[in-house]
Amino acid sequence: QVQLVESGGGLVQPGGSLRLSCAFSGTLFSTYIMGWYRQVPGKQRELVARITSGRSTNYADSVKGRFTISRDNTKNTAFLQMNSLKPEDTAVYYCNALGDPSNGLGDYWGQGTQVTVSS
Repeated sequence: QVQLVESGGGLVQPGGSLRLSCAFSGTLFSTYIMGWYRQVPGKQRELVARITSGRSTNYADSVKGRFTISRDNTKNTAFLQMNSLKPEDTAVYYCNALGDPSNGLGDYWGQGTQVTVSS
């Protein structure tokens, strides 16, 4: 019964910044791999950034150096700090929590939050 709720999206000018938050309701948050994905209508969903329980991270080439993923295990929250935003960053951003099925944990998605970068 894990639920994910994203917040922080909105309209921003090119070069601006946004910080997305993903609130995780459930148990064993610290054991999940947390990720941010984005999707534009007509295109497949793509990985933006991911962070493991050990705080290892990886990023899409298109956002590396501009975006930072982090997590606060005391608050059951993941974040995506987005700087130097570009129009091509416009998308619906989704939070994902990936658990280990061998431990009875699942794969969960938030509802998405719209990010629009436009002048």
